[in-house]
Amino acid sequence: MILNFKRLPKTKILNDHNPNSSNGSKISLAARDFLWAAGIENTFVPQARPGHRSLDEYELMGHYEHWEEDLQLIGDLGLKSVRWGVPWYRVEPSPGKYDWAWTDDVISCLVQKYKVRPIIDLMHYGCPLWLEREFVHRDYPRYVADYAAEFASRYKHLVNWYTPLNEPIINSMMCGLRGLWPPYLKGDKGYIRIMLQLAKGIVRTVKNIKQIDPSAVMVYVEATGLNRTVSDDLRSLAREEEMRGFLCFDLISGRLDHNHELFSWLVRNGAIPDSLVELEQSRCEIDVIGLNFYPQWSTRQLYIDKKGRLAYRETEQEGEGFAELITKYYERYKAPVMITETSAVGPNEVRERWLESSVSVVKELRTAGIPIIGYTWFPMFTMIDWRYRFGTDPLENYYLELGLYHLNREKVGPRWQPSPLVAKYHSYINDPVESIGEIGHAISPAPSLEWAL
Repeated sequence: MILNFKRLPKTKILNDHNPNSSNGSKISLAARDFLWAAGIENTFVPQARPGHRSLDEYELMGHYEHWEEDLQLIGDLGLKSVRWGVPWYRVEPSPGKYDWAWTDDVISCLVQKYKVRPIIDLMHYGCPLWLEREFVHRDYPRYVADYAAEFASRYKHLVNWYTPLNEPIINSMMCGLRGLWPPYLKGDKGYIRIMLQLAKGIVRTVKNIKQIDPSAVMVYVEATGLNRTVSDDLRSLAREEEMRGFLCFDLISGRLDHNHELFSWLVRNGAIPDSLVELEQSRCEIDVIGLNFYPQWSTRQLYIDKKGRLAYRETEQEGEGFAELITKYYERYKAPVMITETSAVGPNEVRERWLESSVSVVKELRTAGIPIIGYTWFPMFTMIDWRYRFGTDPLENYYLELGLYHLNREKVGPRWQPSPLVAKYHSYINDPVESIGEIGHAISPAPSLEWAL
């Protein structure tokens, strides 16, 4: 595939950016400052019901107990950054009452001892147990923004990169479309109701944090994907699916007005036009686009099944469309891009092949001038498959090996065993100019940020 990249005019080169500086409003494009990152899986769905188990990845994988050992490997690998989430339901066990003891220890160790920049997931799915109806509670946007303000006030001397909410699409799908997570809504109306609440919460969260720390950088993370078709007559459906993938970013950035392709769908399914106007008027600037992409799961093919129904199946298992996807998001939002999640499932040779392939795509696009500022292998460690929540088997039957390190199941010796990917990833970190290259030319600054070369 040949991609036609638009060359942008050269602009004044800004001062070099120190990644450890408190002035997070400068985003460096230089290879030496590239944010090589990993993430500790931090899904929190603490609410249980008959047939459903509580899902807290930190608890299930022992991170609450073994966090020091986990962080040491982050330091040993030489990572520049880590995606790490706050368990909101634990730090605010009752409205307005906070317990920061554990997060104090973890964040100070991460930043001060290991000199790693945390990108804080303020919301990685779960709401507090006291918040009735979770995301559809009328005051959810205020509650989540108040919690964010408390966090930012406490840690602004250590943290200034945030993800206000991880993967709005998955939240809306699991909580609103499929009814699998609380508040268990279903259908398009449920999906849209959740999505609008999430967007309102994101906008209020960003406003609160920026008032406390104007230099804070927001990494807006979404579960991204591509849609293919088996025949030309389905292309309009693929286009509609693509637009739904942009929905949250369009809502929070003020792009969703009455001319938007999804406006009619939203209003027919319960969206109040005044609410859409309110979001449009209170829009956020997109500081950094965070793209989550998994080669075996993120590209779907639309087709008509034997019963005449629209159906989907996974396709392009090698992630052939990765460069295309990144380019689409950059061209739409014209903001720096960070690969905030990627990995692959399968034997080590399959996973290593994806690591090599995806990093080479990053280099290709940076050379062409697309400002990709970071790459995250996610997760760093063994995680628990979400099917655990709906199953009855023992925990060990749900281990999912996507990480750089695998859990030592023998329980003798170190907690984690490195996969062959660790050495490969370490070599990329040590030689960024070779692995991801320099930006091919200067990029026009984004409206709210300075970009430094």
